[in-house]
Amino acid sequence: MPDMSAHQALTQLVPLAAELDKNKVTPGVLGFVVFAVMALAVWALMKSMNRHMNRVDFEEAPEKPRPSTGGAEPATGK
Repeated sequence: MPDMSAHQALTQLVPLAAELDKNKVTPGVLGFVVFAVMALAVWALMKSMNRHMNRVDFEEAPEKPRPSTGGAEPATGK
């Protein structure tokens, strides 16, 4: 029963929360774990992006010269 173990863990942590100073706010271990997971995710995304960007070929094909007409170009709008 996962419900019972979670309930028991919460009942054991409630007295610890009462001992904390109510005027002092700290991120605690949970804040550190969340920050560390986010940092690892950003690092993994940057590494993946770098790998994908190295595979891209940025060479463009040269433009073909347009044939010049004697006068102004004709309007294509209606």
